[in-house]
Amino acid sequence: MISRRRMISILAGGAALPLFGGAAFGDVKSWQGVALGANAKIVLDHPDADALIELALLEVSRLENIFSLYKSGSEILQLNALGFLTAPSIEFVELLNLSDQINRVTGGIFDPTVQPLWALYAEESSAGRSPTIAQISSVRESTGWQHLSYSLDEIRFNKTGMALTLNGIAQGFIADKVAALLRKNGVKNVLVNTGEINALGHAPDGQAWDVGIANKPEKIALSNQAIATSAPSGTLFGNGNVGHILNPLTGGSEARWDQLSVIDKSAARADGLSTAFCLMTKEQILNVDGAHQILFGAPVST
Repeated sequence: MISRRRMISILAGGAALPLFGGAAFGDVKSWQGVALGANAKIVLDHPDADALIELALLEVSRLENIFSLYKSGSEILQLNALGFLTAPSIEFVELLNLSDQINRVTGGIFDPTVQPLWALYAEESSAGRSPTIAQISSVRESTGWQHLSYSLDEIRFNKTGMALTLNGIAQGFIADKVAALLRKNGVKNVLVNTGEINALGHAPDGQAWDVGIANKPEKIALSNQAIATSAPSGTLFGNGNVGHILNPLTGGSEARWDQLSVIDKSAARADGLSTAFCLMTKEQILNVDGAHQILFGAPVST
């Protein structure tokens, strides 16, 4: 099965707790597992850490039931199967609203209706082939953000053959939701990693949370910030020369950067932007407004 490999590794948090000493940080607990197919971690500093982690995991499971492409019965799978979804969860509509904003500021590069193209590449790659120009052109007829309509009452595809993936933004969205839930329950210091990271407050040593990014020697200090990293080569199709982040405007994989990170207040926004920015020129990226910071990887020859 093709999986999406994330490029962020935590250099603080649960793995570093022994260095701080258990007595000094008796309220710090950590959990590690999987969320939306990505390695996940929660590091929490609170007297009721165990109960709060359980609460956070229930939230992760609830949101996976909305956004997972692999969890049977999820709302997104129902939408993709039927072409419509009545009475969607408010979080589904909320994330579509954010996706719409990112679609507009990236000139259509971020487009969750790219799923039929992704499925084409995956199917052909499994058979040892690459999709033909004719196949790509045909499948692109079933894509286009403008052909999706949504409200609190219904989400609907307005063309046949459409399908949605929110894998380029949902991991960040879940990190935000878990962090917000914990904050609501009195947590001031927590690191939530659901494939993308939301870091509240500070680490157990009283300093900002240190996050390391693959292929970057320096650590990133985060406090009340989020970070997302995308790498087109994290999953490769065909003979290993086609990255998994596809350009909905052309149907190809035209990566501009080998990896790229975005720091923002919102992990969801950072996630969606980092996905799109991998396919955009530096000039295009810098023209996108917002209070975010960009960490460029190496440019890819085009």
